[in-house]
Amino acid sequence: MDFKIIKESTNEIEFEIENESHGVCNALRHILMRNDDVEFAVYNIDHPLTGKPIMTIKTSHGSPREALREASEELKSDSEAFKQLIEDNL
Repeated sequence: MDFKIIKESTNEIEFEIENESHGVCNALRHILMRNDDVEFAVYNIDHPLTGKPIMTIKTSHGSPREALREASEELKSDSEAFKQLIEDNL
C-alpha cells in the first residue's frame, strides 16, 4: 500500500491512499476511532471507479502519524488472525 501526504500539521494529517477502496479505509477508520486521542478519522473517495481515497485524521493529543501507525499495526494483526482462522477451518 502506497500513500502520499497531502497536508500535515501537529494534530492533523491528510493523505491519499493508492490502490485501495472502502474495505481497508473503513476498517482503518474504525480502528482509529477507538483511540481516545483521535477526534475524528474520515475518508472520501470522489469517484467509485477512478477515485483514490483521501483520509484525514485529527488528534486531540498525540501525533496523528503515531495514531495511524498504531491503527495500521492493529489492522495488520487482525487481518493475519482472520486469515489464520479461515485457513484453520477450510
